[in-house]
Amino acid sequence: MKFRTAARNASLAAGTVLEHLGDDPVVLGLQVSRRIPGRVLDPLVRTVERVAARTVLGPLAAVVRGEKETAERRLTAASSEGAAGRRALHLADVATAAGFGDLADRLLAAAEPGTRGLPGTLARRRWYDGDMTGAVEVLESGSRAERRQQRRLASELAVFEGWQPILDPVKGYVPNPETVLHILTNSLPHTGSGYAQRTHSILKAQSERGWTVHAVTRPGYPVQVGKLLARDIDRIDGVTYNRLLPARLPFGMQQRLQQQAELTLALALKTRPAVLHTTTHFVNGLVTAAVAEALGIPWIYEVRGQLADTWSSTRPEEARRSERYRLFRACEARVMARADLVPTLGTVMAGEIAESGLAPERIRLLPNAVGESYLEEPLAAAAARRRLGLDTDTELIGTVSSLVDYEGLDDLITAFSRIAGQLPNLNCLIVGDGAAGPRLRAMAEDLGLTDRVIFTGRVPREQAHLYHQALDVFVVPRKDLNVTRAVTPLKPVEAMACARPVIASALPALEELVQDKVTGLLVGPSDPRSLAEGISTLMADPSLRGNLGRRGRRHVLETRTWGSVAESTVEMYSEVGAGS
Repeated sequence: MKFRTAARNASLAAGTVLEHLGDDPVVLGLQVSRRIPGRVLDPLVRTVERVAARTVLGPLAAVVRGEKETAERRLTAASSEGAAGRRALHLADVATAAGFGDLADRLLAAAEPGTRGLPGTLARRRWYDGDMTGAVEVLESGSRAERRQQRRLASELAVFEGWQPILDPVKGYVPNPETVLHILTNSLPHTGSGYAQRTHSILKAQSERGWTVHAVTRPGYPVQVGKLLARDIDRIDGVTYNRLLPARLPFGMQQRLQQQAELTLALALKTRPAVLHTTTHFVNGLVTAAVAEALGIPWIYEVRGQLADTWSSTRPEEARRSERYRLFRACEARVMARADLVPTLGTVMAGEIAESGLAPERIRLLPNAVGESYLEEPLAAAAARRRLGLDTDTELIGTVSSLVDYEGLDDLITAFSRIAGQLPNLNCLIVGDGAAGPRLRAMAEDLGLTDRVIFTGRVPREQAHLYHQALDVFVVPRKDLNVTRAVTPLKPVEAMACARPVIASALPALEELVQDKVTGLLVGPSDPRSLAEGISTLMADPSLRGNLGRRGRRHVLETRTWGSVAESTVEMYSEVGAGS
């Protein structure tokens, strides 16, 4: 049995690698690099930079290390030196992946018409900008491999344009009372993001309330993210996570969503849920709607963010006027209209959902919350640092977060650099991992703060609360973007539960969590000077830190526990006719 599982997973992983290798080898390389431990990756990349800085590998290595200025400089030099033909195309792919659109266009213009691979590189450039139709069209004149790429992109475009999976109605279906099936993108233990933590907390709390709780993740997960030893089922805290792991996935998004709908329906016929519950983004909703309609049961679509805005946040402003952005928003609106109820994280996002046309009476609030270790009396910062093996003779500011650009952690490091000289006993702790990690580490090194900015990488879930408690001040320096103005993150709620004062960017979603000068401080987004002043104010006044932290903990325990959130979901299930 173990051999068959290993062989199946190996086949699935190999198919994934081959597909990405054919469609976008640069992006595949970047994704693989993020899964290699830093102690292995760093010397390898430095070696590449030393011996191949003037080749395509030079700028690519700089992108891997997060040194975008170096990558841009090398790409610009290559363009100025007359890079042409296939070399220009490879460099253009690196420029596109790094977000240097103008450079990519300049390099593409240097490739003569008829250059092998030109249609594929042009398609990737247009796809990056959100010109989905243009990307499909340019591949019409491509090679056999590029026409295969065209079919894959055309399938995804069809989904964005309104295609949906279809299932035959199930006659005589009888659900088990108080049974729910959650349709997820990813989950614990293989993904430790805030959303995965939120999902598990809700599911665990539902189970503790007597519900039978099942969950299923997308086909191919978690093998596709490198977990080659994944099993068909994981059971954690009374919650059963089912995996859909065929030996290979069908070609194209339409066929994969159809397969997912069929496999999810088969699982539902075994688990017999009375209600289905899924979360953003809309492809989950398409599958869930098809299964719910086939079974004749209600379903809930939990909106945790506007992923069209997340996509556009890494691109120029023009992305918000692109075809992809427009279609993405339309797909979300259609899925929300099909769901029985649409809960979301906060009032800002609820307002945006209402503006999309959904009747306000179908929208519910389901905020981020805390449970388990966060409900226990928190340790003093020094005691938590001792438990974690951190220096107990220093003070710490920092964050627990995904390391992505919109979190603004570059502003945190800049702010820390402004006050580090005046506060020699203060260090900065950054807990988490993500695409921005290499750039942030390089930034700390350039500022001479390597020994004072501590990067832990991903930490065990059971230790996360201790890292919150190890901090004297928790910082949420998010950038001012559509996605950050609307989405209320989980980590500052956990920090408040740990009685830690929070300094956050003054954005609408964060203003729902942090009350200025009551539970924390609000500062201007992308303003390291203001952030540095806020940190200095709190570090100079332990009494103020304590008062803010105690008020924040009291507020969270009174209003935001997973038990109360789970109770809200159960009430929603009853409201749509899926109670006992």
